[in-house]
Amino acid sequence: MQTQTIAPIQKRVDVIPANVLLTKPNARKRKLRVAAYCRVSTEQEEQQSSYAAQIAYYTEKISKNKDWELAGIFADEGITGTSAKKRTEFLKLMALCEKGKVDMVLTKSVSRFSRNTLDAIGYIRKLKAKGIPIIFEKEGINTMEMASEMALCFLSGFAQAESESISRNVTWGKRQSFKSGKVPFQYSRLLGYEKGEDGQPQVVPEEAEIVKRIFRSYYSGASVRKIKESLEADNIFSPTGKQEWSVGVLQYMLRNERYIGDALLQKTYVVDCLTKETRKNNGEIPQYYVTGNHEPIISKDLFNLVQEEIARRAGKRKVDKKAVKTERGKYSSKYALTELLCCGECGTQYRRVTWARNGKKKVVWHCINRLEYGMKYCKESPTIEESRLHQAIVTSLNRLDADKADVIETLKAGLRLALGSQDDDSFNEAAVQNRIAELQSVMMDLVELSSKSSTGADYFDAKFEEIAAEIKGLQGQLGEHQEQTMLAQNTQARIHELLYMMEHTDLSLKEYREDVVKAVIDKVEVLSADRIRIAFKGNTEMEQELPGE
Repeated sequence: MQTQTIAPIQKRVDVIPANVLLTKPNARKRKLRVAAYCRVSTEQEEQQSSYAAQIAYYTEKISKNKDWELAGIFADEGITGTSAKKRTEFLKLMALCEKGKVDMVLTKSVSRFSRNTLDAIGYIRKLKAKGIPIIFEKEGINTMEMASEMALCFLSGFAQAESESISRNVTWGKRQSFKSGKVPFQYSRLLGYEKGEDGQPQVVPEEAEIVKRIFRSYYSGASVRKIKESLEADNIFSPTGKQEWSVGVLQYMLRNERYIGDALLQKTYVVDCLTKETRKNNGEIPQYYVTGNHEPIISKDLFNLVQEEIARRAGKRKVDKKAVKTERGKYSSKYALTELLCCGECGTQYRRVTWARNGKKKVVWHCINRLEYGMKYCKESPTIEESRLHQAIVTSLNRLDADKADVIETLKAGLRLALGSQDDDSFNEAAVQNRIAELQSVMMDLVELSSKSSTGADYFDAKFEEIAAEIKGLQGQLGEHQEQTMLAQNTQARIHELLYMMEHTDLSLKEYREDVVKAVIDKVEVLSADRIRIAFKGNTEMEQELPGE
């Protein structure tokens, strides 16, 4: 019996290309839904026309292909390619792909798609898992081809390196500009200035008055929160056009040297070009200070006084119960007397206290030492009702108002005296600095000579001591002169501001006002249960009887 060998049946397997829909013989094949992604990078200084040209190119290309239908053109203009988070159109495209509304994506190159290697590979894999190819035209890559992922890794890495290089070049260019004194301005965030016709900062008079108001209010004793409430109550808008002011914005304004015409450059720096993380510059990179760059709004005198006041308030600690015996205490913008009222016996500040007796409340002021320790440190300080204090202070301000003309003239005389003392200054600072430099040079020559000479060490030691002593003496003179100069400048600044306040503040009050008290009074000393001494700014003092209870 013959056995016939039957050949195995060969199955025919056809490879169906991706995105080709299986249909019945006579069914109409569905068109591929094709989207395109474009991005124009301002970092490469490409023109606006390039952006429009890419959109036109892809619209025409997709429309001409009879097997394609346009699923959308997604374009981010002038947006960084290092992070997808800021590319809204890119994210819209990815969302459509996730929903299955796109079959294929076209883009010019890997660098247009993403300059962050991890971002690029992550999105490519997501779309690949859904059967959606991305066609990179410049590199000739279809992401559905398995062999292309390694090439993509390299290309994405090159794109990221290119971005990092561009970022470094941009940073270098900015720093070179800083060195040459070129000052960038963010007009949208800086109240008081606008870009002039010549491209330079120009003062906006109405906004400048608001800036001056903020600085003067703070120096007069108002807290940042009080200034915020005052601006909002008067319907004054913030630099960004908001009705509500931020405490942080006001604090930034009070410290901003741009308002005196100067500019400190590189206050912050970018840590990573991919994450765009910025940090405050604490000496990691150089800073540059440009003076006289533009027209000031605030005088340097007032600006420096405000910086002193900021430091003074920050340096005050809270007076808690069982506090140490000290004159320092918590800064209060609510009650002016919290800072000003002190005990004539021990010098400690008074504290505002509310007493409740027989169902009635009474506000009084009491020496903190006496309040916390009884008679241990302060035996005689009286407790005084707030209403009596307020009446006495109003009376003293009315008395000052009657003599306002004389007070102003005295202040002006003091200012002339202070200015005259500076003009008569015979100290030659430049000559002293030159002499110090000369002596330091001589000392370096002696060091070199001592290493080569056979002369005994005692001789050189004596010379070193002699030169060092002269340098120390000159540095002492220089430091003392600079300290006196700064003191004189601060005195002038205070007199200027006090003159402004005296000329613009009505002291003929009928009732007590916290803002006026802060503006013109330096100190209120309790001498007894019936008498206080008031020290006004500008070295004017007067004693005032307290009214009867």
